[in-house]
Amino acid sequence: MSIALRYAARSDVGLVRSNNQDSAYAGSHLLVVADGMGGHAGGDVASSVAIGHLAQLDSETPASDIVATLEESVLEANQEILRRARDEPQLRGLGTTITALLRAEGKFALAHIGDSRAYLLRKGETVQVTKDHTFVQRLLDEGRLTEEEAERHPQRSVLMRVLGDVDADPELDLSLRPAHPGDRWMLCSDGLSGLVSLDTIDAALTDFTDPGECAEELIQLALKGGGPDNITCIVADVVDLDQLPRGQEAPSTSPQIVGSAARNRHAPTAASGPAAKAAALTREEPEVPYEDEDFATEEPPRRSPWPALVALMLLIALLGGVLWAGYAWSQRQFYVGTDGTSVVLFQGLSQDLGPLSMSDPVVVTDIALEDLPEVTRQQVQNTITASDRESAEQIIDRLEQAAISNRPPPAIAPAPSDGGGASDAGGAADALQETAAEESAAAEASPLPSSTDSTGPNSAEGGAT
Repeated sequence: MSIALRYAARSDVGLVRSNNQDSAYAGSHLLVVADGMGGHAGGDVASSVAIGHLAQLDSETPASDIVATLEESVLEANQEILRRARDEPQLRGLGTTITALLRAEGKFALAHIGDSRAYLLRKGETVQVTKDHTFVQRLLDEGRLTEEEAERHPQRSVLMRVLGDVDADPELDLSLRPAHPGDRWMLCSDGLSGLVSLDTIDAALTDFTDPGECAEELIQLALKGGGPDNITCIVADVVDLDQLPRGQEAPSTSPQIVGSAARNRHAPTAASGPAAKAAALTREEPEVPYEDEDFATEEPPRRSPWPALVALMLLIALLGGVLWAGYAWSQRQFYVGTDGTSVVLFQGLSQDLGPLSMSDPVVVTDIALEDLPEVTRQQVQNTITASDRESAEQIIDRLEQAAISNRPPPAIAPAPSDGGGASDAGGAADALQETAAEESAAAEASPLPSSTDSTGPNSAEGGAT
């Protein structure tokens, strides 16, 4: 039996984010989804580095070595991400999830860390194969949350394990699985699984025969759910080449690279051959000559440029009005984040519009990021949105209390020794005794006042006082 994969990879920036930090690679032997994190300039770098390292595995590998080979490549990618964070301070805190399948002969090696997922459709039933490495999943495992509560939990995206600068010693979930003809695998980022239920995923995987159409449908379902995050998925069918219907072509072996690892981040990128696979991640696209039809040689010499100029000016004015309205709205938004060391109140949006920053720091607090508990610190690094400034200041008040509670208790000064205390007490007692003796002697030496003298300083009333 000769096994092959028929696959399709798709990625979309979503309806809220300004850049795509997801990356994915689908090839004849390798399927990988990586969801980057770490700000505007960090997440896309981390996911691209991971894909660049793992893409070299898309070739024949002995089945006995695929788990160790996949693990080694993922850990090498982690070291490269750490090096980039060390050499480029602006990339501090970058990281990425990884969910990868490496095929050899009739087996799959699965490596997983983070909250990207792998699903398997086999014999009409879809199951989630991977387990999320999130704070909420830990609460679920401990029985402290129900599935319904987990879906609405405000910290459901807080990751406990990832590759990169946030975890120096990553722990991977590794397993070896059979590759059965007829199986359909789906790998995705949490931008899809966080919005599309398991039942809906099962329906899409079952209803669409073509992997590309199925992947497109899953992307559209996530966009209809609001699309607040980048959305990436791979759909791959395990086929038996010996059982292909007559006239049906064998699956393509050209890999597809989508997301931030691709030159065009909104469409798959295809390549063929080992050298082309590596070059596809870094090569520059050829420039296409631009022809301006307004200045073609056939243009009549008496044609007036004014209508075009007026239309252009109106378009610019309209665009400027739309941009200004959008900017004015964004400046009525607030969120709590960090400058790397302290908790900061920002005005505006946490996402950037290309090179244009959409927020400004309003208040740099005295709350040190390192004083916060680990989970709270990650929330601040991922930014916490607020409906208005008052709500944002209430969030900061709660963060301040969390920081105070998380600090170690102050040291208690030692009590004075017994010898020193006894000496001081003895000295004080002696002094009191000497003063009492002096006052008694003075009283005996002074004559008592007359009983009829009631106004003098030594009168009976004064003495009683």
